[in-house]
Amino acid sequence: MLATALALAVAACGSGGSNSSTSASTTAAPAGKPGAGKPALTLGAKNFTEQFVLGQLYKQALEAKGFTVKLKNNIGSTEIIDKGLTSGNIDIYPEYIGVGLTAVAHDNKSYPTEQAAYNAFKTFQEGRGFTLLDQTPFTDVDAIAVKPPYAKQHNLKSVGDLKNAGGFKIGAPPEFRTRFTGLVGMKKEYGITNATLVPLTIGLQYKALDSGKVQAADVFTTDGQLQKGSYVVLTDPKNIFGYEQVAPIVNKKTLTKEGPAFAQTVNAVSAKLTTKAMQQMNGAVDLDKQSPSAVAKTFLQANGLL
Repeated sequence: MLATALALAVAACGSGGSNSSTSASTTAAPAGKPGAGKPALTLGAKNFTEQFVLGQLYKQALEAKGFTVKLKNNIGSTEIIDKGLTSGNIDIYPEYIGVGLTAVAHDNKSYPTEQAAYNAFKTFQEGRGFTLLDQTPFTDVDAIAVKPPYAKQHNLKSVGDLKNAGGFKIGAPPEFRTRFTGLVGMKKEYGITNATLVPLTIGLQYKALDSGKVQAADVFTTDGQLQKGSYVVLTDPKNIFGYEQVAPIVNKKTLTKEGPAFAQTVNAVSAKLTTKAMQQMNGAVDLDKQSPSAVAKTFLQANGLL
């Protein structure tokens, strides 16, 4: 655990809570700080480790500037959390560009660059009364992972190679069945029809792989478990999993009410979030069993954001 904490601090300088349902600051906003006197806002997060970490990063940084933030954790998938945003139950949440495009905007186009994908998603959100803040340097793309012996047995290097692996089980969240960044895209672009989905809660896919319950699994490229070298991540030459930088989606009304320091604070956090930093923070939570709150605090302090 100490080694991970030290690595976190190093990664933080180089790169620039818990998973309970709700947490909020109980202290009044300090006078003289830009968030003092601004309306309270609700920040949402999805239902897996990286989102718990991101929620804490943005929450703590905003509170350090005097904003009053209520954090709603573990809301659910993109399809579910988007309803929370459009209904007004949350004011802001961090979203992955590619998933947002396919699952919410129903846009399956293949964009030539990450900036083009970001621009398309921002245009879509602005048509609904929301906007995107800056995107992160890191990208957390869905990927297909297998165990090394299985990869060797079937000569697996890319996602398309699974077409010739015979019938196999793939562990993934239930929404993987209907997403283009899932079985739909795997069938359309790679001709994979031999996969049987085993619905799993995010975070359980590695245990399922290790036990042999599934032969393949939907993973995230910033998962801490991938640092160990115990899994083979298949390449995606047709880029069905898209660009997955994170950009917070915020209600335009909230942005106006909170003032310019709000966006500046959120963007300052996002700018520090490299792939290495996120892998290490996710690993500190999943592997070292540290709390998302403590991990976020360490990172923010190392970067002068607290």
